[in-house]
Amino acid sequence: MTDLPEGVERRGFDGRERLATRGEPVYGEPTDAGWRCWDAGRSKLAAMIESGLDVGLAGGDTVLYLGAASGTTVSHVADFAGPTYAVEFAPRPVRDLVGVAEDRENLFPLLKDARKPETYAHVVEADVDAVIQDVATRGQARVAVENARFLGADGRLLAAVKARSEDVTRDPEDVFADALADLRERYEVLATERLEPYHDDHLGVVARPR
Repeated sequence: MTDLPEGVERRGFDGRERLATRGEPVYGEPTDAGWRCWDAGRSKLAAMIESGLDVGLAGGDTVLYLGAASGTTVSHVADFAGPTYAVEFAPRPVRDLVGVAEDRENLFPLLKDARKPETYAHVVEADVDAVIQDVATRGQARVAVENARFLGADGRLLAAVKARSEDVTRDPEDVFADALADLRERYEVLATERLEPYHDDHLGVVARPR
């Protein structure tokens, strides 16, 4: 079983062991004595951990999260990480994200386009420990390549590649192969894993900068 980051535990919810973090609830998730269930069916990062990928996260890491949406996953990350920069392009979910950040002083919402990292380079500190990517757009690998500038030399990219966001007409395996080829421009790919049964046609990727 994969080692969990400090601040993440397996606890009993609904009669089974599930991932959990300590923090204020965000999306109606089950809670127990201050711990909140981290649902792999709603979080690609949780699905990567449940699928056995070694995500290389530790408690207190500095994180850049791309595609934060309304804060479902990034709220869990902020529960155990250090400074957590949350980039989201759409104004409506950012309003929810700001609300999530009110309970987490280490979470910094940024209404920015992850395809244009130069627009937030003045805010995000250098040499972050992890870039977590969950964007639903074409060119997902290109986004990861463009944001490699923020990673420390021993940092990690944790990406969920969504085949249907790239091209609904192509075989997902072909989409994944192309994405991995693009990623290798700036990264060494350490491990990959399909994220079924939690998320259809998604590939979890762990990589480090070249």
